[in-house]
Amino acid sequence: MLEVKPLEKPDERRDFPRGHLEAVHMTDLDFAVATFEPGWRWTESVAPIAGTESCQMHHNCYVVQGRMHIRMDDGGEQEVGPGDVFVCSPGHDAWVVGDEQCVVYDFQGQTAREYAKQK
Repeated sequence: MLEVKPLEKPDERRDFPRGHLEAVHMTDLDFAVATFEPGWRWTESVAPIAGTESCQMHHNCYVVQGRMHIRMDDGGEQEVGPGDVFVCSPGHDAWVVGDEQCVVYDFQGQTAREYAKQK
């Protein structure tokens, strides 16, 4: 099997306060480009949509631009920035650090189909 789709024509765009996600849905992969504006925080911008206290999605990500701070429900935390690859399990909050938008590529099966979708 060979499957190719252009990012310039995403299958779906999902807007949420201070950000949006553009997703390409493929057979064994959902790829999302998430753009978070300064002031974005998961608990403020997405939690009301998701209906959970913390993000319950698993993320496999690459940061293209900007900085983001991630705090796990168990207290662990880390800041990520351009060129960083990270894996984040369910149970976290995150927010943009600084005055630059943060752009993240997310390679994950369920994230692009379920993230910031009304429950």
